[in-house]
Amino acid sequence: MPHPVFLSGRVAVITGGASGIGLAAAVRFASLGLKVCIADRAGERLESAAEAVRAAGAAEVLAIATDVGSIDAVRDLEEAVLSRFGQVHVLMNNAGIQPGSQIFGPEEAWHDVLRVNLLGVIYGTQVFVPGMLARGEPGLVINTGSKQGITTPPGDPAYNVSKAGVKAFTEALQHELRSIAGAKLSAHLLIPGFVFTGLTARGRDEKPAGAWTPEQTVAFMMDRLAAEDFYILCPDNDVPREVDERRILWAAGDIVENRPPLSRWHPDYQDRFKAFLDAGPTSRR
Repeated sequence: MPHPVFLSGRVAVITGGASGIGLAAAVRFASLGLKVCIADRAGERLESAAEAVRAAGAAEVLAIATDVGSIDAVRDLEEAVLSRFGQVHVLMNNAGIQPGSQIFGPEEAWHDVLRVNLLGVIYGTQVFVPGMLARGEPGLVINTGSKQGITTPPGDPAYNVSKAGVKAFTEALQHELRSIAGAKLSAHLLIPGFVFTGLTARGRDEKPAGAWTPEQTVAFMMDRLAAEDFYILCPDNDVPREVDERRILWAAGDIVENRPPLSRWHPDYQDRFKAFLDAGPTSRR
């Protein structure tokens, strides 16, 4: 059974809803009879996504071109949603970009990634959540993070910083929500594995064997929301949860054991990391 917030006639807003995980979530929510608003960049992709959501059975569909990195644009989005639907029950701050970055790379890449991936989540929350709380209805806030925001592998520092920020922000948000007497909202951090989307395709037309589809990721998300998980740590076809757990524990161990940062990729620690990874699962679920 899905989380009880997913009732026919309820309202969901999904940023980055025109493709990938966002579109898969919109279609899944529509199949449950929700009214769905997808927000994304303007263009044919947004319109075709709206048609796919309608075909999935949405009670009503709204597609709005939105720059999530502009708080004024997000305020306009909320106004349009409330004008059409009157309320919001599910907010999925999912919009994200990954153009690539380097520590000493172009300023534009850093600016764009932080603006969309991090400020988009912050603005979406700050604009929508106060009204969701005031209306007193049950609700969910789902923020899309990344494993790269937890283990922060070398190669794309701007993306890692943005997703590490989403993790910290969502943790703080859930603490805030659980501290508000009578609040019926909860926040959740979606942590996808390797998902085959336009963001990860990198010129490939066919899904790699190791990747999940967006639909698999959303199905897993729905199961874990029903279980009331905060950290929705998704596996994929290559990496089971046990491996993710060992990687995350090793990353935290860099601080506790005073190892060099990112020691998992440090030549002096590679054998130790492999032995740690091979030591066995840590999950008690």
